[in-house]
Order: sequence, then structure tokens, then C-alpha cells
Amino acid sequence: MANNHKLQVEAIRCGTVIDHITAKIGFKLLLLFKLTQTDQRITVGLNLPSNLLGRKDLIKIENTFLTSEQANKLAIYAPNATINCIKDYKVEKKLSINIPEQIDEVLICPNTNCISHNEPIISSFNIIKQNHDVILICKYCEQIFNRNAVINNM
Repeated sequence: MANNHKLQVEAIRCGTVIDHITAKIGFKLLLLFKLTQTDQRITVGLNLPSNLLGRKDLIKIENTFLTSEQANKLAIYAPNATINCIKDYKVEKKLSINIPEQIDEVLICPNTNCISHNEPIISSFNIIKQNHDVILICKYCEQIFNRNAVINNM
């Protein structure tokens, strides 16, 4: 008798599946992108096995579809993520994610002296892609950070 130990996350009829999120980032995405501010059912898988990443997170949001702009903002946190739009239990559309040239509202400047910490303003970063790295420049303090410095500051 063979033991099949397969982790299964329930399929959704209609909505968005964000897959291949770097492990331990999924919960942060839920909070930062305010994905929990809905009455729709959300399924979250954390630290799931992945052939590509070793471990991954997964988010499924029923009856909700992300815009291309929202998908691109996710790319800062989860550059390997795949975003699928589901209708009638089938992938209707795959959103490709691209790191945007600018990102507002989602990130927090790691510079504790930055004015964005004390004033009622929206955070804003310009983004420069260099080879396989991403450089973020705060609009207000003009400090330069790599992606990990900003992500770890959440």
C-alpha cells in the first residue's frame, strides 16, 4: 500500500491565485496590500513545498481580481510569483508581473530620519533594476536601498 502524502489547497471557482510567493512573505502581502479587507473567502498556504523555491507561500482570494498595477507592486516582494485569474475553476488569464519604475504607499522607508515617518504623506520610491538586483530610492530622503533592506523593514 503506497502512502501518498500530497498537500492540497482547495480550488476556487472564481477569483485570484497568487502562487510561488517567497516563503514567509505571504502574510506580509496580505497585510501590506490590505487583501484581508474583504468579505470574500481567502485561503492562505504558508511554507508549502515547492520544486522551484524549496518552500513557498500561496494566496487564493475568491471573487476578487487584481489589476496589472497591483500585480506589478507585488513583484517587489515576490519576483517569482505567478498570478492567475480563475473562472469556473479554470485559469482564464495569467498576469505577468513586472517591477514598476515607481511604487507608492506599500513600502516603508528604512531611514528612520526620513520625513515619511513623521508627516502624513504617502511613501514613494523610484526603482532601478540592475542585473538581478533591485535598487529603491526614497522620494523624500533620497536614500538608496536594496530590495532586501526595504522588505526586511516591514
